[in-house]
Amino acid sequence: MDSLHGTYVTLRPATADDLPAFRTALATAEVRRWWHWPDPEGDLAEPEHRHLTITVKGENVGMIQWHEEADPDFRYASIDIFVHPEHHRLGLGTDAIRTLARWLFDVRGHHRLTIDPAAENEAAIACYERLGFRRVGVLRKQWYDHERGFWADGMLLDLLKGELSEPS
Repeated sequence: MDSLHGTYVTLRPATADDLPAFRTALATAEVRRWWHWPDPEGDLAEPEHRHLTITVKGENVGMIQWHEEADPDFRYASIDIFVHPEHHRLGLGTDAIRTLARWLFDVRGHHRLTIDPAAENEAAIACYERLGFRRVGVLRKQWYDHERGFWADGMLLDLLKGELSEPS
């Protein structure tokens, strides 16, 4: 995969050189609250890893990853993202998701994408809905909340090809 270029961001395959910036973002309260990534080194060492560094003018501002279900009867892709809090509310996460979504639809041939933030993560859900994602339902006790020590609900959202909103 080559780099993908959005309006503000460039997405490129993540490497071990990105780990310090990822760790810095993951150590912030705003990201740590929603993200637990126990083995980034191991994940990035996998030959088929699908983690992309989000850069703005060469600066690592976060990570977006994707996974796809290849079974032709159930084919879709899922995505997940974090952006360092210093870069929140600038439209960078939105641009990164829009850029990856276009590629997943147009190049990888998917007709449907999903994303599943914590049900309490209202800012993320609002961002995804601005992009055209629609709420499908609550995933009960979907993820382990390491900050609070219990299983928490997720919110499943999906987006069909043709529903992706364009920048205004």
